[in-house]
Amino acid sequence: MLTLLRWMSRWPLGLLHAVGAALGWTSYLASPTYRRRFDANAVQAGVARAQARPAIAEAGRLIAELPYLWLRPGDEPILEKVQWDRAELIVAAHAQRRGIVFLTPHMGCFEVTAQAYAERFGPTHGPISVMYRPARKLWLRELVDRSRNRANLAAVPATLAGVRQMMRALKRGEAVGLLPDQVPPDGMGVWAPFFGKPAYTMTLAARLAEQSGAVLLLAWGERLAHGAGYVIHLAPFDAGESADAAQAESAAAINRAMEGLIRQRPQQYLWGYDRYKTPRTVRIDTVDASTAGQKD
Repeated sequence: MLTLLRWMSRWPLGLLHAVGAALGWTSYLASPTYRRRFDANAVQAGVARAQARPAIAEAGRLIAELPYLWLRPGDEPILEKVQWDRAELIVAAHAQRRGIVFLTPHMGCFEVTAQAYAERFGPTHGPISVMYRPARKLWLRELVDRSRNRANLAAVPATLAGVRQMMRALKRGEAVGLLPDQVPPDGMGVWAPFFGKPAYTMTLAARLAEQSGAVLLLAWGERLAHGAGYVIHLAPFDAGESADAAQAESAAAINRAMEGLIRQRPQQYLWGYDRYKTPRTVRIDTVDASTAGQKD
């Protein structure tokens, strides 16, 4: 499998996206469970079928572009395929010597946002740390670990140690990236509305920003047609009150911000993601950001 992925990493991005479109439609047509969830999530959001339909192919493109993003040669920069929308927001945060918490939904190409930041800003302003859950399969876990840890890009696990690592990075004025519409592990979130339906939502993002003084920015990577590359869109976000008593409101505010981004380009949202699932009770070290400054 790794040999196949390495071979595919040398394909033109346009070819990968063409194969991915076919993969997306095959998955949609072959899996009744996936198809029902995709359609139900779009309906819940009030998105017309004509608007959601292109997201079927986009979901496949998301998978097919991973060999290029993860396994392309180390000397091949991603910035050649990236345009920036409002990069001055990042520059302003750096000028204030503040860390940055990037909030990125399951929309477009979320892998490219961290890679592009690492290449453009990492050499002068330090690495970006992104939180992830290790894959269950050993070969995939090793591949993801190697691929997501690149120059000026560090992947940290969703554990106590990972949260502490992010807090230290923010206090150094560095950046971190989170997927706030990802269902967090049990105990790391609260129930908050997402397109009018309760969804278990992380509280970590607002807490990290509050306790480190970091700037919260919305970010997503728009996938351009015909393999033309990506546009990284940035927007400010005001977390408002995020004290312990207001966790639910902070989570709701983040969900509203994600909804706003998704409504701008529903054709590229991952509607098949199981956003409304109830998290399993898992044995995982979790922590409030309020304890993240303690020693391991």
